[in-house]
Amino acid sequence: MLLKNATILTMNANRDILTNGAIAVQGNRIVALGKTSALEARYPSEESLDLGGKLIIPGLIDTHVHLAQALIRGCADDMALIQWLCERVWVLQGNFTHDDGYVSARLGIAEMLRSGTTTFLESMLAHRYGFDGIAQAVQESGIRACLAGIVMDIGTYATQTNSMHPGMIESRDTSLLGVIQMHDKWQGAANDRLHVWFGPRTPGGVTSELYREMSEIAHQRQMGITMHLAEVEADKIYLQEKFGLTPVDYAESVGLLGPRSVLVHMVWLTSAEIEKLAATGTHVSHNPSSNSKLASGVCKVPLMLERGVNVALGCDGGPSNNDYDLIREMKMAAILHKAVTLDPLIVPAETVLEMATINGARALGLDHEIGSLEVGKKADLVVIDLARLHTTPAINPVSTLVYAATGGEVDTVMVDGQIVVRQGRLLTMDEHEVMREANQHANMLYQRAGIDLKPRWPIS
Repeated sequence: MLLKNATILTMNANRDILTNGAIAVQGNRIVALGKTSALEARYPSEESLDLGGKLIIPGLIDTHVHLAQALIRGCADDMALIQWLCERVWVLQGNFTHDDGYVSARLGIAEMLRSGTTTFLESMLAHRYGFDGIAQAVQESGIRACLAGIVMDIGTYATQTNSMHPGMIESRDTSLLGVIQMHDKWQGAANDRLHVWFGPRTPGGVTSELYREMSEIAHQRQMGITMHLAEVEADKIYLQEKFGLTPVDYAESVGLLGPRSVLVHMVWLTSAEIEKLAATGTHVSHNPSSNSKLASGVCKVPLMLERGVNVALGCDGGPSNNDYDLIREMKMAAILHKAVTLDPLIVPAETVLEMATINGARALGLDHEIGSLEVGKKADLVVIDLARLHTTPAINPVSTLVYAATGGEVDTVMVDGQIVVRQGRLLTMDEHEVMREANQHANMLYQRAGIDLKPRWPIS
């Protein structure tokens, strides 16, 4: 297929922007990029898609997603994190069935594809969500995914003892060995669109011995590890009181640092800890909307970037962000640090787009395959229609994309050479069916959990 007559943000090493550009795709690979006239002459008989001046970007990469939380979107708005977890999120997730897990995954994946995310890193799939069903949802949808299965052996959160809902507690054998079984079964499935990672709970939910055991297995199997760390001050306090260590020093002591690790949130860090992240090649997933909404604090992204840490971007989940739209998340990442530092030049639009594309690919160990539009790479791309009132004029397409666009402007999405969204319509799933099933399962879930969620204002 030839996608032609477009402006192309390649995100290659030179960050070239092609006007009147075209991309030739054969199988699941990009075989040529250039001016439309040149590629039309080179591929005269190929099926072509005339994009009429629309924008093409690499598929967006969300490095922190909770698929199960799509079904509980908005369940705990305007609550502090510990209360948010212990009274709402864990109670609902602790009542999940495998069917709920599948339905919630389809809802989250559908939203991601429709808003331009072609690859995501799921952070911690509990056994009760049904890993097989969620992997099946990935396979059916056409998206690319790294699915991290939960690892834990303690039912606490940082300084909060006996805080976890019983339905969320798993043993070493259920969690660790379960993830290994899923890695044997699903790693490389769906034409290598599906990878299996470890997703251990935050310190306080995992013994140091289990962290070390998991880290060794991950090294042997070359598996990725992703974990929430230093999200709230309670994390830092817990590790200092129990181990006398900072969050990053503790992570190092149990084998969690390195180029196959994506640590999430990372708000409560010192400069020395950031230096250690850079020295070890450990990646960070920045979640500005979630951290802001839950009042967790602000990640020191400018300092991380200055010190050479690879920082990617994540939306988090339905209760902490309320959407899985990475284009909207880009704007938040670009403006938050300006407000905090009083520097309008800090973290510009170009840097944020890097975080959502090539930096995300690097964090997942896939930058040789995705994250930029280059010959030989996999054909994961997004077409965006900027001919809208709120994105006109679009003189600088990078700034317009980051500061003015939303996922609603996504026109076409290709993953692994297959078009999965065309002219704003999802081709691999029935959106109405996805929403209908999500509403049905959400209602039953709230009833099982005994939670009656109502607006604060009177209803008549």
